[in-house]
Amino acid sequence: MSHLHLQLQQHSPAPTSLSSSSSSSSIFSSLKLCTNNYFSPKSLSFKPLTLTQPIRCRHSDLFETRTNSSTSTPNPSVGALPPRVYVGHSIYKGKAALTITPRPPEFMPLDSGAYKISRDGYLLLQFAPSVGPRQYDWNRKQVFSFSVVEMGTVISLGSRESCEFFHDPSKGKSDEGKVRKVLKVEPFPDGSGFFFNLSVQNKIVNVDESITIPITKAELAVLSTIFKFIMPYLLGWHTFVNAINPNPEYSAVVNNANPKYGGDYEWTR
Repeated sequence: MSHLHLQLQQHSPAPTSLSSSSSSSSIFSSLKLCTNNYFSPKSLSFKPLTLTQPIRCRHSDLFETRTNSSTSTPNPSVGALPPRVYVGHSIYKGKAALTITPRPPEFMPLDSGAYKISRDGYLLLQFAPSVGPRQYDWNRKQVFSFSVVEMGTVISLGSRESCEFFHDPSKGKSDEGKVRKVLKVEPFPDGSGFFFNLSVQNKIVNVDESITIPITKAELAVLSTIFKFIMPYLLGWHTFVNAINPNPEYSAVVNNANPKYGGDYEWTR
C-alpha cells in the first residue's frame, strides 16, 4: 500500500478552481493517469478466490447421490433397496459354538398400494460342534429358527427354570414328521447359567445329532438384550414408524418393504 500511496501523490494535481475548463481538463487527465497507474498489474496482484467448501444447489424434489470416497460407488437412490448388512453374535466354547443372526420380516402388497406383513422375522440360531481347540465344523451345523415369542420365554426364565421348544419345518407338508428339532434350555446345577441343547432328527438325510453349549449368566444377559432390541424390527414395526415419518427419504423403506433374503432357512434343510 505504501507503493500505491506514493504513486497517487505523484500524479495527483494541486487543488485548482473548477471554474476553468482547462483546469477541469487537467484534473481529468491527471485522474485518468492516476487510475491507470493505481490499477496497473505491476502495482496490484489479484489472487484467485479459493473456496474451502463446495457450493451446492438443492431442490426439494431432488436427492443428491452420495459417493463413498473409498469405493466410489454411489449409494442407492430413492426407490432402491438399502444396502444389505450382515450382523451376528457368536459364543465359542470348548465343545460347541453358537451364532445368532437376524432374518427380516416379509411384506406383501395390497390392492390399495399399502403393504402388510406376511411373515414375522426371526433369529437364526446356528450350532456347530467342535473338532479341536478353537475349531468348529460348520459343515455339520444345525439351525433353529427362534421366534419373538420364544425369545420372550428365554428372557423371562428364572435362574432355576427351564423351557423346551419343538419345531417341525415340514409341518403341513408331505414330509411332516420326518424332521424333528428340539431346543432345550436348562439351568446349571448351581444356577450360574444355562445349557442350550439342540437335538435334530432328520430322517430325510439320515441325521441324528445333539449339540450342547453352556451359556453363562453374563452371556445370557447379552442375548436377552439383543432379543429385546431386535423384537420390534422382526415384527416390522420400524417400517410403520418410517411410513409416518415426514422425511421423504424414509418412504423408500416402505415402498420396497418386501426384501427376500436368501439365508440358510431352517425349513429348507
